[in-house]
Amino acid sequence: MTCVSEDVGQRRAAGRATVSRLADAVRRDVGAAGRAARAAWRAPGRERDLVVQSLKAAAAALLAWLVARVWLGDPMALMAPWVALVLVQATVYSSLVQGTRQFAAICVGALVASGAQAVTDDTTGALALCLPVLMLLSNWPRFGDQGIHAATTAVFTVASGTVSAAAVGHRLGQAALGAVIGVAVNALVLPPIHLRDVRENLAALAREAGDVLHAVAGDLREGEWDAQTTADRLAASARLRVRLDALRSARGWSRESLRLTSGALRALHRAPTEAVPPEDEDQRLAHVTGHVAALTRTLAVAADEDRTPAPPDPVALRRYGQLLGLIGDTCHAQAHRLKEGGPAASARPDGRAEAAMRELHRELRFGLREHAGRDTGRTAVLGTLLLQAENLWADLLPDARGT
Repeated sequence: MTCVSEDVGQRRAAGRATVSRLADAVRRDVGAAGRAARAAWRAPGRERDLVVQSLKAAAAALLAWLVARVWLGDPMALMAPWVALVLVQATVYSSLVQGTRQFAAICVGALVASGAQAVTDDTTGALALCLPVLMLLSNWPRFGDQGIHAATTAVFTVASGTVSAAAVGHRLGQAALGAVIGVAVNALVLPPIHLRDVRENLAALAREAGDVLHAVAGDLREGEWDAQTTADRLAASARLRVRLDALRSARGWSRESLRLTSGALRALHRAPTEAVPPEDEDQRLAHVTGHVAALTRTLAVAADEDRTPAPPDPVALRRYGQLLGLIGDTCHAQAHRLKEGGPAASARPDGRAEAAMRELHRELRFGLREHAGRDTGRTAVLGTLLLQAENLWADLLPDARGT
């Protein structure tokens, strides 16, 4: 009896834990939705862009329905709003490309379904004949991700029971109408132009690189560089590569969003459309990311007692940490400049900070010469660290001159 009671109690406890987890998940989702809604209301951003695109898609579908059902008097005005809805894409160029692919898939689906219905003269037989062929054909790369519409069009065509040439032409005309309306709404009503994401990702990459450098600098100044700290910093530098991939993706979206959008169309977009930072900035920060990763790997090797290289003495590491802290400050200044769109000169450190960087650099180079006379292993590690700091300095301040 006791075992049964314990089992019932465990099940109840497990049930309460499951309910608690579900409630926490719901609260998190509701909170995220609330934050997104507030962000969309307060200022332009990804959240507001998503709201605009969603409302545009709904408006395009409604307009296509009104034209086909009310104005043209079509009693089965289904195809037009359906096509218009899915063609309000993230860019005008993708709307046009996807519209072409979708219309081609719809044409193929309608024609193959009509042929299957004519051959079998039976709804089930027509579906059994055409769907396997169309599902295989939907994987054709020319259709992209629109190939599935060939099969869905075939289902609509066969299920409606009308396969005459006039009926097929009618469906194709409805699809063309929906495509024209969807592309037109996307191009003429606040055309999507993705310039903000490039600037935000550039600024975030510079800011996060500065955060990693500050964290490493703090560890070195306090003498807390061990295996666990090494793992944390390596993970942080790996996240920089993820951010770099996001930047490259945003740059691709930016290029695509400017295709087929003339100056007049861009004027219809109310969000800020100032020029994005040049692509040279991407390359420069990619180099910075690589240097930060190399720096953390070098320190990881030095912290591993089973590896041959030995870490420099604590005094040299503290000086190096101070230098990294100043370089991290420069990264943060670059992030602010990229975010606000200021001139390059605004991200330079002030005279005192730059003088401190140069002095620390001189001291580290002098220490390198001292290490060379005592321990080649320590010299190799300090030399590699110093080289990475010089590389970071050169990429962040390309017009700076070392001593």
